[in-house]
Amino acid sequence: MREEIITEILDRLMSGELSEYYVKNDEFMEFRQVLVKRKDFKHFRGIGQRGGDLLFQYLKEPRS
Repeated sequence: MREEIITEILDRLMSGELSEYYVKNDEFMEFRQVLVKRKDFKHFRGIGQRGGDLLFQYLKEPRS
């Protein structure tokens, strides 16, 4: 997964265009590298799924 695509997905989550995004286990490290660089990093919540996959959502209030 390219950084530009990941950034677009995260921006779409932030804008509300996407309510959630499913990340496969084998794509997680690439996804995470882009996610942790963002200023709004704490607004994203990853919910673990079976098999190590994650479901990401954007929160209006940052998590603690």
